[in-house]
Amino acid sequence: MLDFTRKHDFLVGIDSDGCAFDTMELKHKECFIPNIINHWELQGISKYAREAAEFVNLYSKSRGINRFPALIEALEWLQKRPEVKARGYDITIPPSLVAWVKAETKLGNPALEKAVAESDDPDLKKTLVWSEAVNTSIAGMVRGVPPFPFVRESLQKLQGKADTLVVSATPQEALVREWDEHDLTQYVVAICGQEVGTKKESLGAASQFEPDHTLMIGDAPGDYKAAVANQALFYPINPGAEEASWERFHNEAIDRFLGGAFAGDYQQALLEEFDRYLPEKPGWKM
Repeated sequence: MLDFTRKHDFLVGIDSDGCAFDTMELKHKECFIPNIINHWELQGISKYAREAAEFVNLYSKSRGINRFPALIEALEWLQKRPEVKARGYDITIPPSLVAWVKAETKLGNPALEKAVAESDDPDLKKTLVWSEAVNTSIAGMVRGVPPFPFVRESLQKLQGKADTLVVSATPQEALVREWDEHDLTQYVVAICGQEVGTKKESLGAASQFEPDHTLMIGDAPGDYKAAVANQALFYPINPGAEEASWERFHNEAIDRFLGGAFAGDYQQALLEEFDRYLPEKPGWKM
């Protein structure tokens, strides 16, 4: 668990990819998906593999989940597509990967490396090679992507009033690199990536704070679930309307949170708006 000592009366957790930084499209379309197609031998159905992976990771209520369960979900959608079957593809999902994802909470390469060493399972090895290739692609591709407008201003406004954490399912190395690149690390007390634990576990620091004194900021339903699990408030960054969401947070929501006027009707209106942005089912015919 995160070794964290509270310094202020309020706690704010902030997701990174797609929330603080406009990196989701870049990472998935240029790094994750090409490696899925390459390492899982989906070249002959690349169109459908891309659609499935984009839906899971960007355009559905699964947006923002950890890469390993996201991979499984994308393969599940491919299994259901008649176009994939018509091309002679039999999509199999490794049982060992499913079992590992269910059993492991720190879903990152270090934990997967340990599982591979202990089991010598070929499918886990394949998954690790894919995940390492994704990290290499991200390190070579993702740079020069600034935070959304009003992110820096919001962090500055919270400084001295709240302890702020980065709470993300992204690997630690990438988080530190991206927050350092844009000189934002100075505004947070800790950066919590996938190696630290789930978002729920990282936001567990909320137990040190009074009710309604913890706020999670995120762009995906998983961020909201992490907030609920820790009895924290939630501010959504609406996918596709990130700039407007951050401007509203800076100009309005921060003061409401610090002033005790966030919970209740105000948060409920935000949640209802957020729910309309991401569907549960894809647009293609099953």
